[in-house]
Amino acid sequence: MSDKTPSLFGGAMIIAGTVIGAGMFANPTATSGIWFLGSLAVLFYTWFSMLAGGLMLLEANTHYPYGASFDTMVKDLLGQVWNVINGLAVAFVLYLLTYAYIFVGGDLTAQGLGSLAGGKVSLPAGQLVFFSILAFCVWASTHLVDRLTSVLIGGMVLTFIWATGGLLGSVKLPVLFDTAAPADTQYWIYLAAALPVCLASFGFHGNVSSLLKYFNGDAPKVAKSLKAGTLLALVIYILWQLAIQGNLPRNEFAPVIAAEGQVSVLIGILAKFVAVGSVGTALSLFGYMAIATSFLGVTLGLFDYIADMFKWNGTAAGRTKTAALTFLPPLVCCLLFPTGFVTAIGYVGLAATVWTALVPAMLLYKARQKFGRSPQYSVRGGFGLMVWVFLFGLINIAAQVLSQLEWVPVFKG
Repeated sequence: MSDKTPSLFGGAMIIAGTVIGAGMFANPTATSGIWFLGSLAVLFYTWFSMLAGGLMLLEANTHYPYGASFDTMVKDLLGQVWNVINGLAVAFVLYLLTYAYIFVGGDLTAQGLGSLAGGKVSLPAGQLVFFSILAFCVWASTHLVDRLTSVLIGGMVLTFIWATGGLLGSVKLPVLFDTAAPADTQYWIYLAAALPVCLASFGFHGNVSSLLKYFNGDAPKVAKSLKAGTLLALVIYILWQLAIQGNLPRNEFAPVIAAEGQVSVLIGILAKFVAVGSVGTALSLFGYMAIATSFLGVTLGLFDYIADMFKWNGTAAGRTKTAALTFLPPLVCCLLFPTGFVTAIGYVGLAATVWTALVPAMLLYKARQKFGRSPQYSVRGGFGLMVWVFLFGLINIAAQVLSQLEWVPVFKG
């Protein structure tokens, strides 16, 4: 670990980088049924609830030694059964996301290297280059992840402004508020499809213990990092909703929905209503940096979770063993089964709800029973906030299950 004083800015960038993934491109499509005002309500509701869950984890974490993660806390406060359930959910989500990021990031890396070299670069070669550079950063130190993430976030902000500048300037209020829709048009019946996607867009909870360790137990500084990082993500999501849903009419979303939000299709349809210029290039660069920052954030959380589970220390040998178990399984699976994650990826939101909402609420309840309020950091809101976050988790599980079973209305455009 570096002995440099960690900055609040760096911590916020780690959180923002983890949260703002390429999945943000799915938000306008997933919320097209409830449209702009509905999407604002869902984004604010999800941001507040997910941030509250993260702060609950932080308070519970302050009662344990630096480096303690879910395994230590859940086992002590909720027992072995919940520890197994939570452990399986954490491993499923973080390994699967790592697998997916290696595949997508490696594909984009291969294309970029091929363009530079003037020839074709194989997918496995691109995956190994993408993986090796970023995995080394996580193995080396959280400080290096902090520095690289800050640079990438800066690039993301610039490319985001490049991509959305013209679109934000051409927003049409009748389109944004769907004023041309028939009087009996329904919006909220499509809520279930939007909730799980928005939840997946605010996942950072695996990094709470990593930041507490990185900041040497300075819990208030970690809390500020969580608030600043997730708030930056919320602002970017809202501006993106504004840029897309303010230019592309709701009744024109059918091809985008059919293509599951594919960016090239979205840009193609959008071009019929507004000049898009080099938006596609800017979004490709943005997406690549978003994948890289999400990979760093997700694997950092997985790395520290595994170190806590096996009680491996921060020496070179300990970090190497942790890195091997963190990175090799998803890398091998990605090289052998390059598209195997497609079927399982739809269940990421369901599994993530366990350790981003249900478990944090229960952990804080049990921690306050056992230890009282933490003198280092205490979440405001009391028992009422715990109930809010727990119900948020149950609502999202219900929405995910009902959507999977197709028992709720699905907006087709």
